[in-house]
Amino acid sequence: MRQDPTPAATQADYRDAEFLRDRMRRDIAFFHPRAIDPAGGFFHYLNDDGSVYDSASRHLVNSSRMVFCYALAWRLDGKEEYREAARHGLRFLQQRHWQPSYGGYAWVLENGVAVDRTQHCYGLAFVLLAHAHALRIGIDEAADGIAATFDLMEKLFWSAADGLYADEATPDGVVSSYRGQNANMHSCEALIAAFEATGEQRYLQRAELLAHNIAVRQAALADGWIWEHYHADWSVDWEYNRHDSSNMFRPWGFQPGHMTEWSKLLLLLERHRAHLQGDAGWLLPRARALFDVTMPAAWDRESGGLVYGLAPDGSVCDGDKYFWVQAESLATAALLAARSNNQAYWDYYNKLWQYSSAHLIDQERGGWYRILRQDNLRYGPEKPPHGKTDFYHPMGAYLEALAAVGSPLE
Repeated sequence: MRQDPTPAATQADYRDAEFLRDRMRRDIAFFHPRAIDPAGGFFHYLNDDGSVYDSASRHLVNSSRMVFCYALAWRLDGKEEYREAARHGLRFLQQRHWQPSYGGYAWVLENGVAVDRTQHCYGLAFVLLAHAHALRIGIDEAADGIAATFDLMEKLFWSAADGLYADEATPDGVVSSYRGQNANMHSCEALIAAFEATGEQRYLQRAELLAHNIAVRQAALADGWIWEHYHADWSVDWEYNRHDSSNMFRPWGFQPGHMTEWSKLLLLLERHRAHLQGDAGWLLPRARALFDVTMPAAWDRESGGLVYGLAPDGSVCDGDKYFWVQAESLATAALLAARSNNQAYWDYYNKLWQYSSAHLIDQERGGWYRILRQDNLRYGPEKPPHGKTDFYHPMGAYLEALAAVGSPLE
């Protein structure tokens, strides 16, 4: 097992804007242009060396996230090839994932054919995010997609009585009884981006409503923590996926990465507090509370890094180390440090960077490894998902870290 590392960079390096921009460029260089499929969209499944191990499969989430990534790449360096790549990806969403026969987006395509047409709010949230960030970089045809995707989410999944979105529906629009916080979390993120791209207040107001109803109302049902799964009436479902703590989209247990990710979203909402109706004073204290309770509970004191899952009794139910958990948490730490002027958050930021630099970031080739064992050793190819399938979480982390150190992307 690798020992806890000597910091690969000094504390000041992690807060240096050029260090962060260089990390962005290294990750972009790993994916660009090898991830672009000239026939449409992007290759999603890349080995650690960048070779494509599955050229046929396309997932709605990854198709959308790659548009986001290329939009940020354009904002970083202004290269027209990045904006064209984002446009290329948006076109694939609109022409291939979109299914006119039932007016929704295919969840999975194989060789361009829809093999899973289930409608997921989680997927639509990323479609909305992609359109918002595409519009942000001057892809004007994305504007109609923002409104259309919001309307589709409204039609399929919105419950005014619950103040939250449902999760899943058949192609014909029959909604399942499962309810989950994850779809609402990413809807909140996408709605904030939609507001930033359009200035329309309705998106921001909806984002705050989702945030309050999950991070305050629903969290009150679990001692202030955010549980993942609920019944149709939004009562806690403690047993859903009870024996599947590593499920890709619906793992059992408390998710430390989602706790800190919600903290980040509350801080993004608080950034726009002047545009919110009513008292937004709850946002910063709740953001701090979520982060403050998560870090000591989920930090692996022996091997470093944040574990993936915690059981209701606080024990570790999944000790694996996921790249996205560390990336989201370091971004949140930076935002909290900048907003509160509290050195303890910068200390967490540096700690997370040190761990990620030593174990999860591929220093030679670029990109982040997806998953490690609890002792920080690599899984072999028998442990899917392997490879580097998108860089949405690190790119988002760099974006917010740059904002926190006073050097935001244009």
